[in-house]
Amino acid sequence: MSQSQPIPQTDPRAGYLRRKAEIDAAVTRVLSGGQYILGSEMEAFEAEFAAWTEAEQAIAVGNGTDGLVIGLLALGVQPGDRVITVSHTAVATVSAIEMIGAVPVLVDTDACYGMDPSGLSHVLDACLREGRRVGAVIPVHLYGQAADLEPICATAARAAVPVLEDCSQAHGATLGGRQVGRYGQAAVYSFYPTKNLGGYGDGGMITTDVAALADECRACRQYGWRERFVSASAGRNSRLDEMQAAILRVKLASLSEDNARRGAIAALYDQGLATAPIERPQRRAQAGHVFHQYVIRAEGRDDLKARLAERGIGTGLHYPVPVHLQPAYAGRIALADGELPNTEASARVILSLPMYPELTDTDVERVIAAISASMS
Repeated sequence: MSQSQPIPQTDPRAGYLRRKAEIDAAVTRVLSGGQYILGSEMEAFEAEFAAWTEAEQAIAVGNGTDGLVIGLLALGVQPGDRVITVSHTAVATVSAIEMIGAVPVLVDTDACYGMDPSGLSHVLDACLREGRRVGAVIPVHLYGQAADLEPICATAARAAVPVLEDCSQAHGATLGGRQVGRYGQAAVYSFYPTKNLGGYGDGGMITTDVAALADECRACRQYGWRERFVSASAGRNSRLDEMQAAILRVKLASLSEDNARRGAIAALYDQGLATAPIERPQRRAQAGHVFHQYVIRAEGRDDLKARLAERGIGTGLHYPVPVHLQPAYAGRIALADGELPNTEASARVILSLPMYPELTDTDVERVIAAISASMS
């Protein structure tokens, strides 16, 4: 990319152009094959993704939000049940809970933007005292780094509450040498175009080692059918189409390489921004970060964002308004301890820098120079 060209915050098109011949061939294969829903491409992708994530089973669905909905239903979450998650997340995490009539309860985040285990413990204890049923806990692995899973899962297990991991931003992230998605009863991934593994449309996946849970998810994604046209239970229509499955198979083959490149870009940012008046991302001990986003903290964030835009540097806000402060949710979502100070403080200062595997070292150097110039 030349010095005169803008650098976007993310660029799915660059990933397509890099693999154009393979992706075009995969699309042609599907169009020529004549099967477009629940076919061999989806089945192959399910098997390959399960192997890549080291899960026993993978169930492809229409998008990540549907994956959360179907996962919660398969886990037996009922209307009125409490489901504990975080407010510093994509709103899809919370909207999925409400889609099935459950009640979100939001806890604060820690320094790595994951669920605060002490907040979870407080909420679970309060629910037990009040006689309220907690149907599930959803830790979100935000920005490509694992939440603090060991105490989260231990706390949930103490109350016999299942854990559904939201891995939508963390394909391939690890904690203690184990991939995320391997700690809870099930996990959900999104294949939105900007994800580490992204298609060119919507898509999602549920992974689990529990065969009965996988069967429930498969039935739920297609009207509750266990035999065609007969709904054994109330289900949905949420199927990953053959086109996206074929594209995702191509991209899965280089996901480890792409994640390694994201890590290399992050290392360049770490080094180049070491003396800048910003806070670089914190790493959790024993966590393998896959840098879906490289998120800095900067006072005067909005001014910095504007100055970088003037220099052709795209940035993002993930996320500018916590879910509990958004108009659709403000005042009606239960909060641990009544407030979420870390979440609200983060929303005021976070800024996502350009991050995608096709960024060159020269691009990264240009971003670093622009930040230095903008803050001098």
